[in-house]
Amino acid sequence: MYRMPEGIHATDVETERLRMHCLLAGPVDGTPVVLVHGNLSTGLFFDGLMATAPGTVRVIAPDMRGFGETERKPIDGTRGLRDWADDTAALVRALGVNGPVHLAGWSTGGGAIMQYALDRPDAVASLTLIDPVSPYGFGATSGADGLPTSDDYAGSGGGLANQEFVERLRAGDRGGDSDVSPRNVMRAFYWHPAFEMDPEREDALVDEVLKTHIGDGGYPGDGAPSRNWPGVAPGTRGILNALSGRWLDTSGIVDISPKPPILWIHGDGDLVISDQSMFDAGTLGRLGALPEWPGEDVHAPQPMVAQTRAVLERYSANGGEVREELITDSSHGPFIDHADDCARLLWGFVTGHATA
Repeated sequence: MYRMPEGIHATDVETERLRMHCLLAGPVDGTPVVLVHGNLSTGLFFDGLMATAPGTVRVIAPDMRGFGETERKPIDGTRGLRDWADDTAALVRALGVNGPVHLAGWSTGGGAIMQYALDRPDAVASLTLIDPVSPYGFGATSGADGLPTSDDYAGSGGGLANQEFVERLRAGDRGGDSDVSPRNVMRAFYWHPAFEMDPEREDALVDEVLKTHIGDGGYPGDGAPSRNWPGVAPGTRGILNALSGRWLDTSGIVDISPKPPILWIHGDGDLVISDQSMFDAGTLGRLGALPEWPGEDVHAPQPMVAQTRAVLERYSANGGEVREELITDSSHGPFIDHADDCARLLWGFVTGHATA
């Protein structure tokens, strides 16, 4: 049976929005750092990173709405990732944290903390983006400036989810007999193929993924028919719609004031957040996995990394501090497959920007 590292404990926190399950570590009066996980994961994915935090840091890693053991409430897709951002702010208040907080977000969590900063820049001490979703959402945008590929953002949202994967989640599949079993999806996309995952930890992380709230208000969310390729547009409920560029756009972060310093960490082998993402309709169309692809001129693969870089370059040009760190031989979860490097970067960045 897997055991969390010493010094980390789990608790439930009642906030004004919902009850949130959290992992906590470090002194109550320490420098506050909130770790926001990504889609199809929970706070437990961060426990190894939490264990390496300096003794002066208070680490908070919640299960976000729709995942883990947090109270099951629906995600309003039309708010983009504001439900997650507002939930995080409510958690910070409920824990009695005073002053700005350091935020680190992985994948979907990266988009959520950017939204947090957009809505309340004075409350943010720093942002660490770990393989973050593009500022223009996931799917159905093109070019570094994130222009939509169609008027209804067809090719993004909940209607594009792999239904066999959804059913295996619903059934609690812990095995590995299919490429779309949750265990094999994690192995293929969450960490680098060369990384040797501890079997007990892998079992624990599979169990966490299986706590995902399945349905229109959770994962994957609803969809809508479209006249545009591939025939499905985003709906209004659930996490994949919250990620659609129809509802999510954090590019306005370039104009916020004050501007918290930003650290961008990403793996060079990431197949999830990539300029050729294996979950993007444009990439799948180009590969023939989605039929009747209309071609590059109509629906090219989304250049997710290029879009993030373009926004962060504008942030820097407008007076913000940005540091980019590319980790080689790393996949979508560098804090898993390159734990030491990621810990050094994150905690060095946080302590270097800690206030007295």
